[in-house]
Amino acid sequence: MTIISLPGSSGYLDASNNRKVSYFSNPYVLGLTFVAGIGGLLFGYDTGVISGALLYIKDDFPEVNQSSFLQETIVSMALVGAMIGAAAGGWINDYFGRKKATLSADVVFLLGAVVMAAAPDPYILILGRLLVGLGVGVTSVTAPVYIAEASPSEIRGGLVSTNVLMITGGQFLSYLVNLAFTEIPGTWRWMLGVAGVPAAIQFVLMLFLPESPRWLYMKKDKSEAATVLAKIYDPYRLEEEIDQLATALEEERLRKQAVSYLDVFRKKEIRLAFFAGAGLQAFQQFTGINTVMYYSPTIVQMAGFKSNQLALLLSLIVALMNAMGTVVGIYLIDHFGRKKLALTSLSGVIVSLILLAVAFILQSSTSGNVGAYGWIAVIGLALYIAFFAPGMGPVPWTVNSEIYPESYRGMCGGMSATVNWISNLIVAQSFLSLAEAVGTGVTFLILAGIAVMAFVFVAVFVPETKGLSFEEMEKIWKEKAWGNGSGKEPLLESRS
Repeated sequence: MTIISLPGSSGYLDASNNRKVSYFSNPYVLGLTFVAGIGGLLFGYDTGVISGALLYIKDDFPEVNQSSFLQETIVSMALVGAMIGAAAGGWINDYFGRKKATLSADVVFLLGAVVMAAAPDPYILILGRLLVGLGVGVTSVTAPVYIAEASPSEIRGGLVSTNVLMITGGQFLSYLVNLAFTEIPGTWRWMLGVAGVPAAIQFVLMLFLPESPRWLYMKKDKSEAATVLAKIYDPYRLEEEIDQLATALEEERLRKQAVSYLDVFRKKEIRLAFFAGAGLQAFQQFTGINTVMYYSPTIVQMAGFKSNQLALLLSLIVALMNAMGTVVGIYLIDHFGRKKLALTSLSGVIVSLILLAVAFILQSSTSGNVGAYGWIAVIGLALYIAFFAPGMGPVPWTVNSEIYPESYRGMCGGMSATVNWISNLIVAQSFLSLAEAVGTGVTFLILAGIAVMAFVFVAVFVPETKGLSFEEMEKIWKEKAWGNGSGKEPLLESRS
């Protein structure tokens, strides 16, 4: 079967059957995508809501108001939980399946939301934050993999990017919720507790959705997998997909080895794939995106805008741009390609960070008035989001959902998501301290330098995966590891 991209269109054409495959062509797949993407909404909402809730938590608990350590712990405990959840999530996905992993994450998240809303003291609140983080960590691994394994390869990038849209949409929603509950008694309890509603909705909807067809075929029930695949693919394509799964399953049986975490580092082709995937996740954070999202009000005030209301309004605009940029990315990722999109995105990020750095360096020489430099900083912030959101926002998650062999997909996806969360925590904990030590302008120059390194990394180590089947991608890594012969590794699989 030959797939042809239609220039200027939103879909792809199967040359032998004249059938157009587009983002909206299969309502069933789109439904699976959006239900799984509720996990992304939880992910984004939790990362955004705590900044507003913390203001009111300090009012209710004097010990929190008096302790920077408690404030940092309340914020960062969700990240700690997410790291643990992501690390465990890979194993949960591979052993129990994508559906059960999602259901378990919803239960833990809902429990965490209830604990936070009812917390009688800051220490119970911290426990709730840990539980919510565990749920977020598991779903950050599960949602992209579930969507990828239920998606036709021609539109897989756009569908997986929908999960990123849900993340950015969740962040935007958190800003709106923060504003909505400011005048209601129990302000922060409503802000944190309402997160349990989408978790409950996803739990109920997931009960009616199938397990990932690839997981079913490889681990459990081939006939059930075929039933699910028949809802995703037309008859002309179904046979080909089942043949590819049968071949992949046979290769798994021939290996006659239990999958272990050490294989990720011992087997050269897996190691190369993980290096590319984990590197993308690390650079997504170290180029500063969550610094911008967490601290956008602070950055706006650093630029000279001292009004809290104006800073919050501009931050809301930043969050909206992030969500809108992701919508653009959903279209571009399957038309422009993952690698080209990431490189273009990073080019704009570098320019934007340099613009921010120059604005802050020049602004520091003024007497605190906003002036032109303050506006340049805000423009730089907007440009940063405009370039980052369509590219480096969705590309790392999309690539990590598709580059690993079936038996390692959950494991490697979990490990790379853990890298993302660890990098997220490092950046979030160090940005303000670094800005205080060397200046905000120099800090943005450092981030620009990291973005240059990211550009080189993507250019050298990340292959283009647009439109490729999982089996074709597995062959790419084998050829990179062992040369361009048959694509097969030497007899000693653990050789490095």
